[in-house]
Amino acid sequence: MKKSLLLSCSLLLLLSCQNQAQNNKTNNNTMETHAAISAETIYQFKVKDLYGKEFDFASLKGKKILIVNTASECGLTPQYKDLEAIYKKYKDLNFVIVGFPANNFGAQEPGSNEQIAKFCEMNYGVTFPMMSKVSVKGNDMDDVYKFLTQKSKNGLQDSEVEWNFQKYLINEQGELVKVLSPRVLPTDTAIVGWINGK
Repeated sequence: MKKSLLLSCSLLLLLSCQNQAQNNKTNNNTMETHAAISAETIYQFKVKDLYGKEFDFASLKGKKILIVNTASECGLTPQYKDLEAIYKKYKDLNFVIVGFPANNFGAQEPGSNEQIAKFCEMNYGVTFPMMSKVSVKGNDMDDVYKFLTQKSKNGLQDSEVEWNFQKYLINEQGELVKVLSPRVLPTDTAIVGWINGK
């Protein structure tokens, strides 16, 4: 009788431990899922464009977005031409480019917002949205770039802006899906294929 009672107690204890372990596992999975779901989106941000007007990223819901930090005096500055070309080609297919001039690398964007606007229009006929000049790294990093570069905010990965013309791809739900090196051209299949859903 004692053995039987002891065996029953042992079984109950074992089952109780298994249930507790299972509950802990379920809770952990729920927390991980919740963490993934609660990653921020680009839609929370409002910024100023080159002309001082408010630009609300929430207005881009349902579009694929390419965000790029730009500079007027960089060896990569001719990428403006290809950026404008793909913008014109795909803008009616729920695609938009948002440029952020930045002077973080080699002081290659020294101009004012007004000077940058004139440069972009005169030299490359830029028509895609261009924002006010910001910092994309360091202590004064703009909030949009904190989102783009910090996994705790974007839910995808930590990254660092390497140089001018680094590209961040945002899906139709406002989520970061890819980070591309400054040297990846706007016409690269990594970008054009993504725009076309390939």
